[in-house]
Amino acid sequence: MSIRFILDSTADMPEEFKQKFTIIPLTVTFGTEEYSDGVNITNRTFYEKLVESDVLPTTSQPTPAAFAKAYQEALDAGDEVIVLTLSSKLSGTYQSACIAAQEFPEHVTVIDSQNVTVGTTILALEGLRLAEEGKSVKEITDTLMALRTRVHLLAMVDTLEYLKKGGRISSTMALAGTLLSIKPVLGIVDGEITILGKARGSKQGNNLLVKEIQSAGGVDFSMPVMLGYTGLSDTLLQKYISDSAELWAESPTPLQYTLVGSTVGTHVGPGAIAAAFFSKN
Repeated sequence: MSIRFILDSTADMPEEFKQKFTIIPLTVTFGTEEYSDGVNITNRTFYEKLVESDVLPTTSQPTPAAFAKAYQEALDAGDEVIVLTLSSKLSGTYQSACIAAQEFPEHVTVIDSQNVTVGTTILALEGLRLAEEGKSVKEITDTLMALRTRVHLLAMVDTLEYLKKGGRISSTMALAGTLLSIKPVLGIVDGEITILGKARGSKQGNNLLVKEIQSAGGVDFSMPVMLGYTGLSDTLLQKYISDSAELWAESPTPLQYTLVGSTVGTHVGPGAIAAAFFSKN
């Protein structure tokens, strides 16, 4: 019996990795136009619409029925199921997955990644590696639950405007940030988005990201690492990689990076960069 990993669409990753997982899409709505994240709207098309739209799109979680359908398909193929969702403190997706799993109590295990986007992705990639080594569902689940505290997701947001539109910060703070060119550095702490610091300009922001990675204990390059960016260009991410080259010098393989999808992109806007890694400690 094989193990099938099911993720929600906020687990951003390059296309070659997506083929190894079953992805359940969240919904993104522009006015009266509704899209399934990554299914009938590409990431690039999403950012084109986001820039052109006067109204911030909204997002919604998958239904339990969407998860149940994927579970049944896996079981019909003779597979056991491990589900990894974004943090339950950021979305009701985890609850939807758990409700659906009640119909399959002996064959479906749901894990709250306590993270989002590339943070969830690296946990899933480590789970996949363990499965390929022949580990059981229980062994994989126990390991991933223990590893969650070592996953760090750090991000620098280019503009505060989308956080303001989404109600995450006040209009006054957003205006001050715009006038002062403040680049907030965000992290996931206990499953919630936290502002770790603020820098004036991208250069200081990059330096702050480097310092936050160092203070987290450094990067364990024996584990998956994934970077991400939002918007129509990866220029800011490439600059960050170049500016922090010393930080990534120990990586035995080229750094993997991906365009962050529409669900997370709705809330942070274009021009954000992110790094997800397992700390050494």
